[in-house]
Amino acid sequence: MDKNELIGLYHKELRQEAQSPGYIREETEHIVRHISQFGEKGFIISSNLNENNAKKIIKEELNYFRNLGQDFEWKVYSYDKPYNLKDLLLQEGFKENESEALMVIPLDDKHPLLNNDLDFNLKEITDQQGIQDIVALENAVWNTPHAELGERLWRDKQNNPQSLYLYGIYTDGQLVSAAWMYIETHSSFVSLWGGSTLPKYRGKGYYTALLAARAKKAFEEGYLFLTVDASPMSRPILEKNGFLCLAYSYGCQSPN
Repeated sequence: MDKNELIGLYHKELRQEAQSPGYIREETEHIVRHISQFGEKGFIISSNLNENNAKKIIKEELNYFRNLGQDFEWKVYSYDKPYNLKDLLLQEGFKENESEALMVIPLDDKHPLLNNDLDFNLKEITDQQGIQDIVALENAVWNTPHAELGERLWRDKQNNPQSLYLYGIYTDGQLVSAAWMYIETHSSFVSLWGGSTLPKYRGKGYYTALLAARAKKAFEEGYLFLTVDASPMSRPILEKNGFLCLAYSYGCQSPN
């Protein structure tokens, strides 16, 4: 499968047809929106706009979410149309997050990740205490509160235990590195999330070990593609392990 075919498959399965636990999916002629059922931020994951209607649809979506009383993210990809969609959103007061690289890897039984035997006391996290450890780790790494993330992970783990897998590496009883993955419903893909490590423990191979654990689990479950929105820090490690950059994504946050 070449790059354009991978983009087409990703766009169809993880944007146009995506389902997200805890969200109500709504599709119109122009957009696919997801409304939080738990008071969290909603999001628009896919749009079908052109130069003639983009401004009008953006204003309509702002009004729609305002009427719901819900902030939202409009996820823009570098191949989206019109070519200046992100700029049009910024003109309406959206705030742009740091760009991320859309990375995908096809798996087969000979891939090195599936034969990686790094351990580092890596364990699967299945209980609420483990998820609270993840929250504490994320708070320390990013210096921002992640209580909402913890609530969502615990809710998803309780309600859909076979769709969310979490992994961590502990040193002297402290979680020092963690990552998780969602098995996407009715999709060929498993999406990877997290991958945070406390600064003093970086450069030891923990990120790769967590990557391998998730790849093995995905392959065991019959999935052949892994995908991740990668930060500049993570991208070199992912490329070293065979991930391809398909596009760039931009999270545009609605004005308050």
